[in-house]
Amino acid sequence: MMWVEEIESLPRAGLESIQLKRLQALVHRMYDNVLPYKKKMDQAGVKPGDIQSLKDLSKLPFTTKDDLRENYPFGLFATPMDDVIRIHATSGTTGKPAVVGYTQADINLWASVIKRCLTMAGVTRGDMVHNAYGYGLFTGGLGAHYGIEALGATVIPVSGGNSKRQISIMRDFGSTVLLSTPSYALNLADAIADVGVDPEELKLRVGIFGAEAWSENMREEVERKLGLKALDIYGLSEVIGPGVSMECTHSEKGMHILEDNFLPEIIDPDTLEVLPYGETGELVFTTLTKEAFPLIRYRTKDISRLFLEPCGCGRTLIRMEKVTGRTDDMLIIRGVNVFPSQVEHVLVGIEGVEPHYQIEVTREGNLDVMSVLVEVSEQVFSDEIRVLENLSKKIQGEIKDMLGVTTKVKLVEPRSIQRSEGKAQRIIDRRKI
Repeated sequence: MMWVEEIESLPRAGLESIQLKRLQALVHRMYDNVLPYKKKMDQAGVKPGDIQSLKDLSKLPFTTKDDLRENYPFGLFATPMDDVIRIHATSGTTGKPAVVGYTQADINLWASVIKRCLTMAGVTRGDMVHNAYGYGLFTGGLGAHYGIEALGATVIPVSGGNSKRQISIMRDFGSTVLLSTPSYALNLADAIADVGVDPEELKLRVGIFGAEAWSENMREEVERKLGLKALDIYGLSEVIGPGVSMECTHSEKGMHILEDNFLPEIIDPDTLEVLPYGETGELVFTTLTKEAFPLIRYRTKDISRLFLEPCGCGRTLIRMEKVTGRTDDMLIIRGVNVFPSQVEHVLVGIEGVEPHYQIEVTREGNLDVMSVLVEVSEQVFSDEIRVLENLSKKIQGEIKDMLGVTTKVKLVEPRSIQRSEGKAQRIIDRRKI
């Protein structure tokens, strides 16, 4: 067994002892080396010596994406730039990008956590891993790449794009593992149909999908179309990239967090109070072992919950529920909270509907109006108008039942919604607020 058993199967008391020592060392180092965070601690009236137990974590101030932007590009680094050997950054679609740095030890850590995640998915040295995550400033491609090599498996660094060529490579090279965003996996499934390849010609056994929220229905769709086991990986650039947590082959009821490196909390996003295990709220991480760009109590904006129930794999690591949405992509439509993943859950369960959609929000007078653009299959689209009208009403009714909001539904022809090689753009907000 190629997992870190001495860590991953520790009783809680042993793991928490490791976490506390690492947390105390981290707080001292941040206080001494990261001036913006020292100022935050001073304003909160907290000193490094005040952290005597894990419960004292709640005394420390949060870090937010605004902090990263205000200290752009390198103001939150905890090591000299001479020690930084790699820079990554987020897309910056809502402002300045979040810039993250890595020392050689950080790169080694990243490879190690990805290796552990791959092992949870049953990947071994004998696998041919088709890595379709984007390479470049995005952390997905290179992070996964180093972990695959650390495991000793063979990596195909194909990145995104040119889907038909990717299918040829999968078939010719005998790819057994696929890494990509779930939306791009469906894009590849479309390409397989386009080139007339039978999915059974491929050797794909498992897919490891992350970088965007996706529903259980979408998992079933990916598994059906690609003939593989679809597992969820979680990470974010600010914390390290992919490799923070991973589903194992024994359970699809949550991802094991590598909590010897990433200390999780769930908070109420409104009151900022820490919530007990099992309650849903915003996920917060403290990076216990990073050198160049450590973070204390980083608010991810991801909605999840934590639970401690035992897993059949033998790991005692805490698990996080599949992310159901984000506090910052949550739509409030006439007082109702709406996440894209909830809409997706409805759509994927309806026959004749393709798993490609967009939500458009406009304002008519003083009221918000939500419209859902939905692709339908070739057969349905070519059907008579009455059939399309009935399908539109069915979708509208099921969304109303699920979310409690009335939506407009527009059925569009196959392939008319723009495909994404990275994170799918699910929301178009045209309101002038």
